[in-house]
Amino acid sequence: MIPTKEILKRIYDLTFSLIGLILLGPCLMFLALAIRLSDGGPAFFRQRRIGLKGKPFKILKFRTMIVDAEKQGLSITRDGDSRVTNIGRFLRKTKLDELPQLWNVFKGEMSLVGPRPEVPRYVECYTPEQSEVLQLKPGITDLATLAFRNEEDLLSRASNVEAFYVSYCLPEKISLNLEYAKRANLWEDTKIILQTLCPKFFLRTTQ
Repeated sequence: MIPTKEILKRIYDLTFSLIGLILLGPCLMFLALAIRLSDGGPAFFRQRRIGLKGKPFKILKFRTMIVDAEKQGLSITRDGDSRVTNIGRFLRKTKLDELPQLWNVFKGEMSLVGPRPEVPRYVECYTPEQSEVLQLKPGITDLATLAFRNEEDLLSRASNVEAFYVSYCLPEKISLNLEYAKRANLWEDTKIILQTLCPKFFLRTTQ
């Protein structure tokens, strides 16, 4: 039997992802067209990520990098990465590149709030304790998103980007998400969403 808490969270996700897709539909189409016209490449980017209980799925995002960027470097990026397009920099800074994931939420592959899903390469680095985070449905935003809002700038100061990401960023992100799991509820989810959308206002008034 599915716990009431999970049922309420799914109703919450389903309701607000549908509202978001409907209300933001014109904006999504405009951004998709702008990306398409900017360099002739596809508007959307799909990537294999690891979801709930280790099940892989394809995450959907607006494309912010040149076509076949992953063949030219790591899946993580530092500030100033030449593979990021001009419009991609704007989308990343405003987090608008994440909006298509409302479709992943609507389908039930993701939640509005939950650990950001990692690529298989980095999930393989998890310790048994860190793997507990895979018991949580991944989300569009989470506490780690707030804490690492300037991650690309942080990575730009590392001599070895991937080593720093695996040794420092990953453990910190997982720790934040496991802490979130202890007190997760719809009110906490709402606060995290508001802090993500309007950090300058809500990070001051809700902490």
